[in-house]
Amino acid sequence: MSLGGGLRPRKSGALKGFRRSVRRARKNRLLAFLIDFVAIVGFALILSVLIKAFLIRSFFIPSGSMLDTLQINDRIIVNVLVPQVMELQRGDVVVFKDPGGWLGAPNSVEKEPFEQLSDFVLGTFGITAPDSAEHLVKRLIGLPGDVVTCCDAEGRLLINGVPLDENYVREGSNPSDIEFSVTVPEGQLWVMGDNRGNSTDSRYHQDLPTGGFVPIDVVVGRAVLISWPVENWSYLDNYQDTFDVVPKP
Repeated sequence: MSLGGGLRPRKSGALKGFRRSVRRARKNRLLAFLIDFVAIVGFALILSVLIKAFLIRSFFIPSGSMLDTLQINDRIIVNVLVPQVMELQRGDVVVFKDPGGWLGAPNSVEKEPFEQLSDFVLGTFGITAPDSAEHLVKRLIGLPGDVVTCCDAEGRLLINGVPLDENYVREGSNPSDIEFSVTVPEGQLWVMGDNRGNSTDSRYHQDLPTGGFVPIDVVVGRAVLISWPVENWSYLDNYQDTFDVVPKP
């Protein structure tokens, strides 16, 4: 009896020790999972910031100036290696900051502190694009040195004396409803919307100090892809076949 009575506590103690070990193991697995989760999320956020800073950015389209290539509220992916690393080309769809006077007076609507914080955080990680309304999206037509003229006897736009067949211009729109002839200065660009009848592009800002030209320094990048909505997903062509016929200035 005494032997049997002495063994019971040792069995009970061993069982309790085993249970404590199981609980510690479970806690350790949970802790390990939480550490891994935080590390993965943190790495993903840091990676998204780096990608936004050095590779790509996301913008949404606030107007119809690029119809039918880009629809209102389309979200686009922009290659920010252009133009610092990769060269600009005629036909590129470029995103650029206001060169001065294109967007009119800035929107002075005050946002709630929470909305400001949300815009900052989500914008930093590229989830939203709160500064889209502060940028413009047009097609690059003229590079430095180019002579851009409207229009020939058939109503076509000319670059360096060569007429273009602009398949990207919205159906029913003329290449331009106003006549002009400009020589693009060094370090500047001439841009036009695909919806030529409803695009206040370089043509309509010639009275500004910039002469309607866009400094290359304010170009954020080249739009390469429509990412949202899904039904509009497509690669954004720069129509090199159209511009290959243009001679160097």
